[in-house]
Parts: sequence; structure tokens; C-alpha cells
Amino acid sequence: MDQHGTPSSSRDRSASPEDSRPRLLVVDDEQNIVDFIRLGMRYEGYRVDDAGDGISGIDMAQRLRPSLIILDVMLPGLDGIEVCRRLRENEATTDIPILMLTAKDEVRDRVTGLESGADDYLTKPFSFEELLARVRALLRRQQRVVAAGGPGGRVLRVADVTLDEAAREVQRGDRIIELTATEYNLLHLFMTHPRQVLDRQTILNRVWGYDFMGETNIIEVYVRYLREKLEDEPSNPKLIQTVRSVGYVMKG
Repeated sequence: MDQHGTPSSSRDRSASPEDSRPRLLVVDDEQNIVDFIRLGMRYEGYRVDDAGDGISGIDMAQRLRPSLIILDVMLPGLDGIEVCRRLRENEATTDIPILMLTAKDEVRDRVTGLESGADDYLTKPFSFEELLARVRALLRRQQRVVAAGGPGGRVLRVADVTLDEAAREVQRGDRIIELTATEYNLLHLFMTHPRQVLDRQTILNRVWGYDFMGETNIIEVYVRYLREKLEDEPSNPKLIQTVRSVGYVMKG
């Protein structure tokens, strides 16, 4: 039996060390939700593991290094927001895409999830088709990140910010800037289009994908993250500037 009382035989016994299928980790204490996700995702060809509380979720994420984490906000003990923050602070899990599940539909709650480091969110109740679309979109984005980090990448420079595509390393001056996968993707877009105004729809399409179904305020959230990490005065940005009613521009 696992911690939920589910027979261990219900786990993904077909997985092997050589199994190349994407691995999902579901962190949720509602067994009916876990079973719903596991059944559908296995049918779609994914491996699925689950944890019923935040501490177990963090431990399994560090040990298994899943392709993606589906994380519920309302967890016993350590809630999903804090779990997400800790995963983002850990070098082993900082780049794993996180899809947050929440029963709340207030804008503030969704923004809090994104601010903690989640890449996307989904409000309960949800359809399996929508969940699957979100998972696929996040995994495609992650694949693009990995591909961009391959050998022969460029070194981009805007002002005193340097982005090494091969190493996926960002520096401002001599200081290393630690970025999540989404923050890196957004900065990479800005630095490949320096001094060019990028509208919000272009940013959504290029960073979050054409099939992104979340709120457009996710851009503002991640621009703020970048400013906090890159700017001398985040409240008075010099590098990444807002173009009112249009979008953003990175200036050198």
C-alpha cells in the first residue's frame, strides 16, 4: 500500500530505468483527483507518480526529477505555494515545469501561484482535455529550452547583460543571475530582439506557446521577476521598459 492506501500494484509498473516516456509527479491529497489524473495520463503515454503532502512532494521531485509537476495549492501541512517556492530554490528542481491546481478563482490567488514560481495554473474543477493541453504545452516549452542549451549556442549581449545559450547562463557584469526556465525564455526573447518593442500577444506566443490558455497578466508577473533580478532599481527599470498599451522593450 502507498500513503493513500492505494495498492502499490496501481503504480506504473511498466516503467523501467530505460523508460523514455515523460514522467509526471502529481502532488495532491485528494485521491479522486490523483486517480483521475493518473488514469488519463497513463492512457496518453505518461508515467505518473504521486505524493499526498508537500514534504513528500519535495522529496519525490528531488529524487525522481520528473518532466513536470502537477501541484495542488491546498495541501496538508506545507501548502503548494511554499512547496513551489522551495522547489524553485533547489538546484535539482528549479527548471522543472510546475502546473498549479487551485480551487480558488480569484486573480490574487492565481498571481500568488505564479509569483511562487509556477509556470501555469488550472482552476478546479477542470476537464482532462484542458489539463492534457496544459501539460503538453509546458513540456513543449521545456523541450525548446533544452534544445536552446545545446552545443554551438550564441552568446547574446545587451548592455552589461550576457546570455550564454550553450550553458544557459545569464550574467549581469560579473554576477551570475539564477533564472527559472520561464524567466530564461522571456529574457532570451528580449535579448534576441534588443530595442524592439514586443507586444503582449507576441510574447505570449513565443514564450508560453500558441495554445496558452491562461491569463495575459502572467507576462507582467514574469517581467517583474526579471526586473527584480536584473535591474538596479526594479521600480524604475532601465533595461526592460514598459511601452504603454503595447508591450515591452529591452534597451541597451
